[in-house]
Amino acid sequence: MVIQDDIIKEFLRVNGEYLHHREGQELEFKEQFNLAGLAEYFRDFAAFANNRGGYILFGVTDRPRKPIGLSPNAIEQFEKIDSEKISGFLLEIFSSDIRWHQQLVVVADKKFGVFKVEEAATKPVIAKKDEGKDQTIKNGEVYYRYGGRTQKIQYAELELIISKRVEKNNTQWLDLMGKIGRAGPSNAAILDTERSLIEKDDSRILVLDDALAKKLKFVKEGQFSVKSGATTLKLVGDIVPVDRIEVIRKVKENLTKEYPYSAAELAQVVKKLIPEANLNNIWEIIKENGLKNNRAYSAYNFRNKMHEDGFNQTGKLPSVTPSIYNDAAVEFITKIIRNALKDESQTVKV
Repeated sequence: MVIQDDIIKEFLRVNGEYLHHREGQELEFKEQFNLAGLAEYFRDFAAFANNRGGYILFGVTDRPRKPIGLSPNAIEQFEKIDSEKISGFLLEIFSSDIRWHQQLVVVADKKFGVFKVEEAATKPVIAKKDEGKDQTIKNGEVYYRYGGRTQKIQYAELELIISKRVEKNNTQWLDLMGKIGRAGPSNAAILDTERSLIEKDDSRILVLDDALAKKLKFVKEGQFSVKSGATTLKLVGDIVPVDRIEVIRKVKENLTKEYPYSAAELAQVVKKLIPEANLNNIWEIIKENGLKNNRAYSAYNFRNKMHEDGFNQTGKLPSVTPSIYNDAAVEFITKIIRNALKDESQTVKV
């Protein structure tokens, strides 16, 4: 479970009537959840992602801090959250992927809403457009979590983020060049964990199973040690050219070729075809017609093999799983919008 009940219960621990914990770099309290406040929440998402990640916990009064739980209306709105729609908005607003999770947690017979935001893999996360009432989020700004508040990043923290990004990139290149130098160019091959294969010159030497390729990433990021190092893999036997063996595996590239659009990209294509199209109407058409659960129009783009295996075993879809769409979905949505615009036009003429 991504959001652990024990951690939330600790955040909500009280001394008498009031909370023991205060807001901090990794914790933000809010009294009630409201869909109208999404821009403010997104600003906090970016701030947490640019620092060490963190939690937004709904159901706590401001002054004093008391755990009252969510109102029935707030619970209803929280449960209506469409994770795919939110992820689409975040991709439109910010420069980097923000990974987040949501959950309702019951503590002392009261329900609390929780957002957990993970530290961003690529920093800084930068706002690409203005968003929200009174431009809560502004184009070009970088938000950061300082103590118990979210604000624009200061010079020192921004310089540190950029320096770490440059240092990481330089270290990876130096490490790669060092390994090639020790092996010699004629003996070196490239392990491409994105495409799950090993290549030498123009030849594919070995194709790996997706799950196996993901494990190899730990070796890339870790440090080899027999006792305490990261998980590694030992290959035993002769290497056989790919064209001499039958390789049976699911190729993710085929899925994305068949369903090339994310939710945000789908909306962009529709709006390009019909400039009058409203973004909210597009989401409503997808939801009302069940497009994201219909293989004729979409497919689930699981974040990892564990999520996919869990879904196949239990039938329960992880809340963070987006759908990807095909041209049939574009045609379906544009047809509905054109018909609606046509009906509106005829009504006006009458």
